[in-house]
Amino acid sequence: MNDAGQPRPTDTRPQLEIAVSLKMYLDHAHTVSWSNAVAEWAGSHPALVEGRVKLIVLPSFPSLPEVLSIFAGTAVEVGAQDLFWEDRGPYTGAVSGADLRQIGCSYVEVGHVERRRVFGEGNKVARRKLTAALRNGLTPIICVGEDQQAPPELAATECVAQLEGVLQDLAPEGPASGLVFAYEPVWAIGMPEPASIEHIVAVVAALRAWIRTQSRIGDFSVIYGGSAGGGLLPALMGATDGLFLGRFAHDPRALKTILDEALQLR
Repeated sequence: MNDAGQPRPTDTRPQLEIAVSLKMYLDHAHTVSWSNAVAEWAGSHPALVEGRVKLIVLPSFPSLPEVLSIFAGTAVEVGAQDLFWEDRGPYTGAVSGADLRQIGCSYVEVGHVERRRVFGEGNKVARRKLTAALRNGLTPIICVGEDQQAPPELAATECVAQLEGVLQDLAPEGPASGLVFAYEPVWAIGMPEPASIEHIVAVVAALRAWIRTQSRIGDFSVIYGGSAGGGLLPALMGATDGLFLGRFAHDPRALKTILDEALQLR
């Protein structure tokens, strides 16, 4: 209600998604201290309190239970950086999506370039992991990105081909909703600067256009990763649904500046 006793108008602005993958950069003790530092301001930050931003944190597997405990009672969502395609069985070292869900995870990465390059996982593996995520009620963050720097139209073609390979096992009946697509041009990851604004805008627009043609997909979002940092969110002016942050967010204060910037997009 407003001061005059009338219902407040519904806020129709789209919610931004800010995801942070800690990869394997931080040890367990550092991950816990980082999470505590973020939790100190996350409980009261207007971007989270007002629902303007959804903050998603993806720590390494050993830290998940403690990180989940730290963020309990806040608006911060916690997820995993990977999962196995089977829920149970003789799979030494694998991590079940059923267990991730049971301990409280709500998100999981699927198809990151490092899983492809370092572990040799292709579209078939990503497809099976996507199925496992959806089967267990985990929201997948599906990663795509071109290997080499190229004009936006060629980059979009490569990314769409990746999506076709990853999404082809989606059930035709009943669209999958809430999927998060992370556009991460491989050539921009770990670089001093992200891809240009013009490039990001063009590729994300092409990805959105293609995804909207897929009847098996309901509502979705497209976020950008690849050396994302301060100043990028306002520069994109709503062209993406958020950011996928890496080392920039290792400083909790830097992460807070991204949420501060989100409030400027009102």
